Amino acid sequence: MTTIEIDHTSRWFGNVVAVNDVSMTVGPGVTGLLGPNGAGKSTLINMMAGFLAPSTGKVTLDGALIWRNEDVYRQIGIVPEREAMYDFLTGREFVLANAELQGLDEAAAQKALATVEMEYAQDRKIATYSKGMRQRVKMASALVHEPSVLLLDEPFNGMDPRQRMQLMELLRRMGAEGRTVLFSSHILEEVEQLASHIEVIVAGRHAASGDFRKIRRLMTDRPHRYLVRSSDDRALAAALIADPSTAGIEVDLSEQALRIQAVDFGRFTTLLPKVAREHGIRLLTVSPSDESLESVFSYLVAA
Repeated sequence: MTTIEIDHTSRWFGNVVAVNDVSMTVGPGVTGLLGPNGAGKSTLINMMAGFLAPSTGKVTLDGALIWRNEDVYRQIGIVPEREAMYDFLTGREFVLANAELQGLDEAAAQKALATVEMEYAQDRKIATYSKGMRQRVKMASALVHEPSVLLLDEPFNGMDPRQRMQLMELLRRMGAEGRTVLFSSHILEEVEQLASHIEVIVAGRHAASGDFRKIRRLMTDRPHRYLVRSSDDRALAAALIADPSTAGIEVDLSEQALRIQAVDFGRFTTLLPKVAREHGIRLLTVSPSDESLESVFSYLVAA
């Protein structure tokens, strides 16, 4: 079993502290690295990948220091967030180049392309690829040597729903095989669908760690605010206001919507479609208005 350990690690750039005294262990299975944009996720992943040296502390792979240790690249595959690629190459040439760096041949490149379902576009120039296709060919290059550790920085950016589902299924399968998979995201739903264990980074600090479902259950105890648009907002408000799952409903004339505060998340999410159906009201929009990661993290840290 391959494990990455981050031990009281910090990284600063001049006067800017990007990662501040973080300690965590990432082991087999799928781990979500969750945090708002600018939280320090990419810096942390770059230190795990050996692209950046820690300013203090250490980052190790099965006890061996990662920084300036070229042997770790036999075990690590990385999908960076940055878009910079060799656009003049075809997808096949790009993956093959990475295979050859690992001492592998065309068969390994073809297997990796097939894994991410990019065979159909393998002979097109990368310059012609969509963002989602670029993400998938980067994934193929990371998988070409079948690493035991996979580090992915915002891997779902630019993917359409079908591509996203395919990648999620691939990562689940790799985690079930005992590989160590860590992916970063600033979107709660992506983490909820894929990772059972999360590490939360806020402003460069380690804010929370543990089973996502337990943390998510904790979060449901706090009030949730929703913006709801329907075919009859006033009738919907009248039907909901008496239920104990709601603490307040406001008609927002500028938004032409209801602003609803729900104190019982589970009951409210069941009640809303039921009430709408019973009163013949069509729900046009139901969106959380206080579900930014900053608000969630503030709650987690306070809890």
